[in-house]
This record gives sequence, C-alpha cells and structure tokens, in this order.
Amino acid sequence: MKEKQISADFQVRLFTHMILIRKFEEKIVALCREQYQLPGMQILANGQEAVATGVVSALDSEDIIVSNHRSHGHLLARGADLNSLMAEIMAKADGVNHGKAGTLHLSVPEINALMTSTVVGAGPPLAVGAAFAQQYQGLNGVTVVFFGDGAAAEGSVHEAMNLSGIWKLPILFVCENNGWAGAQRPEEHSAVCQIHKRAQGYDMPGRSVDGNDVEAVYNLSLALLEHCRSGKGPAFMETLTYRMRGHGEHDHQHYVNRQELEVWALKCPIIRYRQALLNAGILDKAQIQKIEQDTEARVAAAVAFADAGPYPESDTALTDVFVQAFNN
Repeated sequence: MKEKQISADFQVRLFTHMILIRKFEEKIVALCREQYQLPGMQILANGQEAVATGVVSALDSEDIIVSNHRSHGHLLARGADLNSLMAEIMAKADGVNHGKAGTLHLSVPEINALMTSTVVGAGPPLAVGAAFAQQYQGLNGVTVVFFGDGAAAEGSVHEAMNLSGIWKLPILFVCENNGWAGAQRPEEHSAVCQIHKRAQGYDMPGRSVDGNDVEAVYNLSLALLEHCRSGKGPAFMETLTYRMRGHGEHDHQHYVNRQELEVWALKCPIIRYRQALLNAGILDKAQIQKIEQDTEARVAAAVAFADAGPYPESDTALTDVFVQAFNN
C-alpha cells in the first residue's frame, strides 16, 4: 500500500485532535468524581485516540459515521461542538439531543454522525441501511461503523457484514480491538483472535493496523475508503489498541494486571506522536504546551457552558422523539 504524503500542518492537526479527545475525556473522569455532575454510566476511550483521529480524518464531508458507546472521540474528531456535546453528557437542554440522549445514545446529524448506541452490535445493521441509501441514491459517500472486539462476535455484526458483502455496499467496518470485551480477553470470546480475518468470509478485504499509530490508521483508512468508494463493496479494518480505563468509570479494572497497563502506557498514541513530531522538528515543546493549554481552556469553557445550562422541561419529554406521520 502506497502511503499518502502527510503535510506538517496536517500532522499538527492530527496531534491536536488527539489532545482534544484526551483532555475532553480526562475532564469527564474528573467530573465523575463530583456528586450530581454526570448522570448515568460514562464509558470512555482513553488510549484509543489515534483510532478515532486517524479514521475520521480520512473521511470526506459526505461520509457518514455510526458509533458505539465509546463515541466521544469519533464525534470530536468529526467536529462536534464541544459545548453542545458536553451539555448532552450532562443531560442539559442545550445538548446536541436536548438532554434526551446523555452520553451513550448520541446523534449529531450536522456532522453526519447518524447515531451512537450502547447496545452491543447495534450499529452495523443500521450502518448497512445508511450505506444502502448512499448506494441507492448514487451518492459518493461511505458509511463508517465503529464497534469493539466484543461486538464483533454478535450475530447482528455478522449479518451486517454478510448483507453488505452481497450488495457490495460502500461501508467500512472498523473494529477497535482494545484488548477487552467488558472484562474478557479476546481469546476468551473469540475463536479467531485476528478478527480482521473474518472479512474473507464475507468477500471483503480485511486488514489490521497498529491502532496507536495515528498516521498508520489514517493511511489504511484512506486505502480502504477508496475501495468502498469505487464501487468494489465493503472493507474491514481491525485497529489494535488498548483500553486504558475500565469498561466504564464504575469499573476499577481489578482483573487487569498492573504491569500490562504500564506497558501499554508507554505505547500511548499521544506520547508516541508527540515524540515523533518533536524529533522531526514539526513542533517544539513550547508549541505543544500551547496546544495543550488552549485545549484545556476549550474544554473548561464547555464545562462552564454545560454547567450553566438548564435541564429539559418535563413538557418537552415527547418532542424530537417521534416522526410525525404525513399524508400521501
């Protein structure tokens, strides 16, 4: 695969996106420790920032994303408004879904984020529907669906892959293999631990990539998206990364070997890319510090915006929930 030459400006953009995702979710970790700040379960993707950044940065504006319960990074990399996203996570009326979705069932149509879902394996069948609509209408867009290694064993995912293979739909399946499905390792729930090999059974190319190398993820995404966009049908990408926190913020990872976490901490995608950019002279330490400070200020402003906002009124409970019927 011939890799695309990446400009220095684009490299800085990739790094900045990863910093934003990390700082945003670190703030959520902090807010989880404050009483009454965040309702519901918070499921984060600390350590997986290179996947969201690399894949989403390869998309065109008409492409659609469908995500799962670890969706913040995908939405932020796509350009979701920080204020509205944080407000939704706090279940406020000014949120992207007016406080009805919370953190786990988001929809941000203005950035072509069709849906996210905490229902394991729910995304791929709906992504097939979106890809079918793109194909049927003769559009140039591709639908990208993110799911984890645990979801890869769900029947719904296999049905989606099979149907997309039959119809040659423009859909990219992205399996974020972060080493854990809840509290289970891949070898405990998967007969074939190299999940990308399953793609062959559905007549689509399947590739794996170092999910902590943002440029490698970006380049493979470009290649597979071009395959999908050219009318050749679906493709499958397995990103090998690691979940640095528990399944949710309620999970303290007692089942994880501390030494394993320490090893993967050294493989952190942000640390790796920061050093690469320093070594190449793309950024210096002062510039990196400014990026981090500016990002922290943006996240703090989003928290302040969300904190000051109202909760939804009870009389709005049924608005934006049902599509009104129309007469032919």
